[in-house]
Amino acid sequence: MDSHQISNSNGLNIRQVPSLKLEDFIRVLEESGLSSRRPMEDHLLLEKMILGSNLIVSAEKEGRIIGVLRAITDHCYRCFIADLAVSKEFQGQGIGKGMIQFTRDLAPSARLILFSAEEAVGFYQKIGFHIHERCYQLKAEEILL
Repeated sequence: MDSHQISNSNGLNIRQVPSLKLEDFIRVLEESGLSSRRPMEDHLLLEKMILGSNLIVSAEKEGRIIGVLRAITDHCYRCFIADLAVSKEFQGQGIGKGMIQFTRDLAPSARLILFSAEEAVGFYQKIGFHIHERCYQLKAEEILL
C-alpha cells in the first residue's frame, strides 16, 4: 500500500492528492454544509484556494470524493487546516477524524491548527482539539492599524 494512502474494508480511500478538481471541491462543500461559510459564487477564488494549498487530502468511496481536507503546512512545525468537509450522508462515520489522523501521520511533529464552524466545535473537542486563547485574525475587509 502507498504510504500516502489508507484504505479500509468499506471501500473508503483516504489519500494525499496533488490537486482537486474545482467541481469536486464545490460539490463536497455543498454536500457538507460548509458552503454557507465559503465564497461559493466566486469560482476564481475557490480555484485559488485549491492552488494555494500545499496539502490536500481526499476521502473517496467508490471513486467519488466524499471528503476534503485542505491545508497549508511546513510538514514539521505547523499545519493550518483551512477546510475539513465531509458530505453529510457520510458524516458520523469517522471520515473527518480519519483525514485528520492521515494528515497528522504525514507530519507527526507539526501542530494542527484550524478554525471551527460553530456547529463543529463538539466534534473537534471530542477528538482532542482544544481552544487556543491567543489566536488572532484580521479579516480581508479590516484595516491594519
